[in-house]
Amino acid sequence: MRHRPSRECVTEVEPPRLSVLRLGHRRERDKRITSHLGLTARAFGADEVILAGEEDPSALETWNSVAERFGGEFECRFEAKPMSWLRRFSKSGTIVHLTMYGEPWNEAIAGIPTDSPTVVVVGGTKVPGELFRMADHNVAVGNQPHSEVAALAVFLESWLGPVDDSSRFTGGQIEVVPSERGKRVLNREED
Repeated sequence: MRHRPSRECVTEVEPPRLSVLRLGHRRERDKRITSHLGLTARAFGADEVILAGEEDPSALETWNSVAERFGGEFECRFEAKPMSWLRRFSKSGTIVHLTMYGEPWNEAIAGIPTDSPTVVVVGGTKVPGELFRMADHNVAVGNQPHSEVAALAVFLESWLGPVDDSSRFTGGQIEVVPSERGKRVLNREED
């Protein structure tokens, strides 16, 4: 820890924003996996999740409800034109595309900056070829088919490190208290 002179003004600096973009969502087919993807993004450190593909208010409602009940700052929204949004984003931020065709995550992580706005793109249906070219990093958590939720969790944990639940998820109605045995839950609504 660096010691500061007593007269030095210290201001809080906001960390760069981390977004997760769910590309190509199909309302009926992807309902559960997209829901879990957003919850995983929140739990592992994302500031927002962006839904693209078929509009699905139920996914947004689920994410908003969890953030309200369990605390923390988390945003979610629908993006009608995700590729246009990504083109604009690429001018000032880093695009990480999670794909089984990318470079190994454990090798790629060191080259991905943590000091600029970043969007992690997770595809549902076939991803446009343009995304592979536009992405700053095409990253694979294994080169075999498996869950995009697992890939997102492994990537975020490895890239950002462990999430400190106690400082990140404040202000909720419900708090899960870690326990070796059983369930301990504080419900602030009942207080």
